[in-house]
Amino acid sequence: KKKKKKHISLFSLFYFLYSSDGTEDSDFSADLEPTEGSESAHRRSSTRLTRASLRLSQSSQADLKQAEQDETPPRTPTGNAPSSESDIEVSSPSNDLVSPKAAAHDLSHRPKRRRFHESYNFNMKCPTPGCNSLGHLTGRHERHFSISGCPLYHNLSADECKGKASTREKQSEERTLSHRQDENRHSTRSQAPTERQLRYKEKVTDLRRKRNSGLNKEQKDKYMEHRQSHGTSREPLLENITSDYDLELFRKAQARASDDLEKLRLAGQVSEGSNMIKTIVFGRYELDTWYHSPYPEEYARLGRLYMCEFCLKYMKSQTILRRHMAKCVWKHPPGDEIYRKGNISVFEVDGKKNKIYCQNLCLLAKLFLDHKTLYYDVEPFLFYVMTEADNTGCHLVGYFSKEKNSFLNYNVSCILTMPQYMRQGYGKMLIDFSYLLSKVEEKVGSPERPLSDLGLISYRSYWKEVLLRYLNNFQGKEISIKEISQETAVNPVDIVSTLQSLQMLKYWKGKHLVLKRQDLIDDWKAKETKRGNSKTIDPTALKWTPPKGT
Repeated sequence: KKKKKKHISLFSLFYFLYSSDGTEDSDFSADLEPTEGSESAHRRSSTRLTRASLRLSQSSQADLKQAEQDETPPRTPTGNAPSSESDIEVSSPSNDLVSPKAAAHDLSHRPKRRRFHESYNFNMKCPTPGCNSLGHLTGRHERHFSISGCPLYHNLSADECKGKASTREKQSEERTLSHRQDENRHSTRSQAPTERQLRYKEKVTDLRRKRNSGLNKEQKDKYMEHRQSHGTSREPLLENITSDYDLELFRKAQARASDDLEKLRLAGQVSEGSNMIKTIVFGRYELDTWYHSPYPEEYARLGRLYMCEFCLKYMKSQTILRRHMAKCVWKHPPGDEIYRKGNISVFEVDGKKNKIYCQNLCLLAKLFLDHKTLYYDVEPFLFYVMTEADNTGCHLVGYFSKEKNSFLNYNVSCILTMPQYMRQGYGKMLIDFSYLLSKVEEKVGSPERPLSDLGLISYRSYWKEVLLRYLNNFQGKEISIKEISQETAVNPVDIVSTLQSLQMLKYWKGKHLVLKRQDLIDDWKAKETKRGNSKTIDPTALKWTPPKGT
């Protein structure tokens, strides 16, 4: 009886594993051999127990199929299920069907199924109009979800991309073979080029000589028709613009860049359909973003942007940024420098004269401001950009924008301090500079509402400092909110709200009284002495005339 039970468990276990995986498991092959008795006796006992073992194995297989229905293995980006045996999880049968010897061979050593990204969005589609997301520019993937890998955007088909991929692979193999043949040659700088290299150089020279000098009328009409029918949704036609050799080099670079982006996307380093830029490389800093900014879709999909800290142009890769920095002649913002003291400068930039720079500045600011709504309509605004200078140039610290003609006398529309310069006093300097401009204009200013959370904290802190400084220097007995407003250029509504928050405004016998709380003034003096005058605006360093209305 003990032997029969052992045969039942081993046979059912073997049938269960064979029917679920389709192949025998090497760990159990040794246990399936009979330990006692002849081969014929084993065959007779196995025949008698076939029906019972089949019923047991079928019940186990039904349980496995039900478990697979409950948890379907995720499909790969190309739409294929995992094919390798190591990618499939195999659950062991119940303990009453497993012999002690077989139970020792558990399945814990087998690797579990590797799941794809839980955040992967299978409903993503290529942004190119009319594209079904099939094919890839590299010819190695069955689907794509970005313009960089879209064959239709590059005026190609999926089959053409596969053909070009096979051609590139053959060329790569030939190049590798030729390099191996040259391995015996010593790699010295004075080494002369080989005959193969000379022949290749002559071939490239001949190919470039065959380039057409210009486009004929038919080709120009074809290009114009393509541009009018597709606009910016398709890549311009590139044939006959340069030599076939250079065009093929450009196509190879496009395919290689698309393949690199696809690897980053599969590794989870590129945002999947969220259009959320996670980090930006800005100068020597890498900054984590806080909010969404409406950058073009092909840039927003990357997850990381590279920016020139002087002209604020945004790029896709470190290589493009490095090449741009080698050619960029900007070392400070455009416009007029209206303030300079030490290494701190402020430039006045007109949104009408420098539209691209101001739009890039607004897109950059939206990454760190939640309530900002101005991105592209920058012509009615002036931008005051604060920089910190060193031997490499003027680095962006922060900025605030201001309407040229504000009906409500707003002196600030949007204000931002870059994250790497926060909590260093630059925010108060920007606010103080905006009120300094209001004093020169002989107006009372106020920031545009609604204020963001950080903006409200900064302005409340600034208004508190201004009022405590004014009360510390005030020697009279009667004080007027209107006089405070005229001397500080702060709106009376902001003054009253700040006095109420400081509990310095009381209503007594039908009159409003301002209490001079000496404890708050003493605390402000101690902080002012400790902080020093390094982060303050000097009115004498301002060289500015209020602009006339446009």
